[in-house]
Amino acid sequence: MQLDPDTCYETLLARDRRFDGWFFVGVSSTGIYCRPVCAVRTPKRRNCHFFPSTAAAEKAGFRPCLRCRPELAPGHGLLDLSSGLAQAAAALIEEGFLNEGSVEQLAQRVGVTGRHLRRIFHLEFGVSMIDFAQTQRLLMAKRLLTDTSLPAAAVALSAGFGSVRRFNDLFQKRYGLNPMRFRQDSSCAEAGTLTFPLAYRPPFSWQGVLEFLGFRQIDKVEYVDESIYARTVEIVRRDGKHVAGWISIAHAPQRYAIEVTLSSSLTPVIAEVLARVRRVFDLGSRPDLIDLHLGELAAGLPGMRVPGGFTGFEIAVRAIVGQQISVPNARTVLSRIATRFGLSVEGAPFGLLPTFPSAPALASVSPDLLRETGITRIRAEAIVALANEVASGRIALEPMAPLEDTLAALRGIRGIGEWTVQYIAMRALAWPNALPEGDAVLMRHLGFSQTAALKQHASRWEPWRAYATLHVWRLAEQAKLHR
Repeated sequence: MQLDPDTCYETLLARDRRFDGWFFVGVSSTGIYCRPVCAVRTPKRRNCHFFPSTAAAEKAGFRPCLRCRPELAPGHGLLDLSSGLAQAAAALIEEGFLNEGSVEQLAQRVGVTGRHLRRIFHLEFGVSMIDFAQTQRLLMAKRLLTDTSLPAAAVALSAGFGSVRRFNDLFQKRYGLNPMRFRQDSSCAEAGTLTFPLAYRPPFSWQGVLEFLGFRQIDKVEYVDESIYARTVEIVRRDGKHVAGWISIAHAPQRYAIEVTLSSSLTPVIAEVLARVRRVFDLGSRPDLIDLHLGELAAGLPGMRVPGGFTGFEIAVRAIVGQQISVPNARTVLSRIATRFGLSVEGAPFGLLPTFPSAPALASVSPDLLRETGITRIRAEAIVALANEVASGRIALEPMAPLEDTLAALRGIRGIGEWTVQYIAMRALAWPNALPEGDAVLMRHLGFSQTAALKQHASRWEPWRAYATLHVWRLAEQAKLHR
């Protein structure tokens, strides 16, 4: 990513939050690097050096600012194909992929050769993937030391270090400080929980996202009220182990962040949990670009996001179950599926209990058992077939998956139509230009009877058709309420 120093400095002077996380500034007079929204006195232009990533700043010898904390900056959305592959690889690295996997395996995951990925990654971030991964481990460790009271050994392992000794040596070498220097009072809201802030770029329609999620919440798996989103979660690790717990998210508008509280049972997978929460709330979005492009359509709800799923497989099952039935009926079926096939999470708040079943769990279920939850045979067979594809790794339902290959694989499963494919692309693959073709609400509200006419009309919204879809759904619901 090419950075224009003069433009970056003007942004730094303005402390423009729209560009938080898009670049970092290293100050040669202090040896510190900051976010462009840091509240410290603005350094002189001649002392400023601009970097596309935290890893690039640290490779140049700068240490992270203790005030603005660069590890808290918002991430990037998948804005275009040229940078999408590099961003996809970065997202996987942030989740800890290279803690257990290789660069070649990472390249295979995003659908390119290792050589090509190394080249485009360096162009995008200014460092190698290994350097980037090392910086992410250090910043996660710094975050855990600052925001929790976890023992040093737990911090080292949760951040992806193989040993406490390796963690201490690298921390001292990179930052010139003992790791315990960052230890502060625990931010735990109560015993057995951990709390972390995740930043966003304003505006952010917290109420709009809550209403979207609340209308679709699965009883006992999710809880939504006017200020909180909570749910049970299950993560299948690469070693096959299942880790379950619960999370609760609240809004902290004064900090331009959401606050994520999670059960201590999720400590081994903190990085992955936080990455998935970012997907659910679409925190990498650029509302300044999207709302400007959509114009009047977005004016009534600026900063609306396209909510993702905690797992892409869950979104896919939601889409399959929801084909041609009402949302309330789909919620009832999904709750039955979770109660029967999910794991139980004891001690969760708000009456939460089962997790939504993982792909490996449903891959071993017969379609006849799934039919007992209230769905047709063809949908039950589609869910089991998809579960087998996801569990085997042949299909990856996540933002970093190769788009066209994934969509083609989904179309090849009997019982998955184009509306379902596009809905999965919109919420599981985070594809901003997805359009659920033939959607009854879109067709009726916009006055079209043919899918071709809808697609032609929607071309004005490209490349943000998924965001436009949510706004049309919202307007249709408002019109319905005012009849």
